[in-house]
Amino acid sequence: MDKLIDAIEQAQNPSIVGLDPTEALVPAPVLAAYTEEATNAVDDESQAPAAALAMAYFQFNCAIIDAVADIVPAVKPQIAMYEAIGPAGVDAYTMTCEYAQQQGLYVLGDIKRGDIGSTAAAYAKHFGDDCLGDAWHENGITVNPYLGSDGITPFVEAAAASDGDVFALVRTSNPSSAQIQELELADGAKLYEHVADLVSQWGADHIGRHGYSLLGAVVGATHPQQGSELRARMPHTFFLVPGYGAQGGTAATVRGMFDADGMGAIVNSSRGIIGAWRDDPSYSDDVNASTALDIVARCARQAAMDMRDDLRAMLP
Repeated sequence: MDKLIDAIEQAQNPSIVGLDPTEALVPAPVLAAYTEEATNAVDDESQAPAAALAMAYFQFNCAIIDAVADIVPAVKPQIAMYEAIGPAGVDAYTMTCEYAQQQGLYVLGDIKRGDIGSTAAAYAKHFGDDCLGDAWHENGITVNPYLGSDGITPFVEAAAASDGDVFALVRTSNPSSAQIQELELADGAKLYEHVADLVSQWGADHIGRHGYSLLGAVVGATHPQQGSELRARMPHTFFLVPGYGAQGGTAATVRGMFDADGMGAIVNSSRGIIGAWRDDPSYSDDVNASTALDIVARCARQAAMDMRDDLRAMLP
């Protein structure tokens, strides 16, 4: 986790941009431009729609990365958006991760894997191996801990071997999370609190020079009181905090998830930054793809700066 904390300190900005493109978040002129290009590039016309989306997603991501690389320390591509369009989408995902690293950004792959045994070990190869090398270009990944230590240990071991990080779901920002995560156990604790204790234990042997384990926790911005209590409960666990912006989280709701020095967490915004162009009056579907991407970049940069300044004003 030291690499991420160093990047945050250098940027003086504990925010991370979620790269979660969809057809609704990519301007129509960009989609149209790559539809034509893909049709001319593929041999099988049935593959053209997926190829076009993959091209559009990658160029959209590059525009945002270029716009925010000197403002934020990290980006978080959500792999589901890319897997949804098949192999071409996976290529766009890995190309996005690689491009972001080339621009000096920490890349957190939001893959939420969760399995056991040899399957977990295979998923843990997102951190690379001697045969394939670093095929995914991720510095960290997210995992689901609800299969127990069998589903976490392979990821922690792989991360330790490759100087990577893992973030386990603990108290997520989605509204229905309470159906499971707030179940009360026999001792009176909530299920998410028990998971928090386990995450702390599983990462205890891997504390870095900044005092945080390589095994972090996902704690939603929409649960400020619980997040503050979890910070006290997990003093050596770094938090990934989704839910800022479009989901209702604010600088005030995430304040308690940081430590006394204003460290210990990084706050994610996706739609609020990559979709900021939709509120820009200069945009219309009549502009060309290049102009559309310029607007995307300008609006994303401003939104990223606004978020940075919002968090800076709240933190010590």
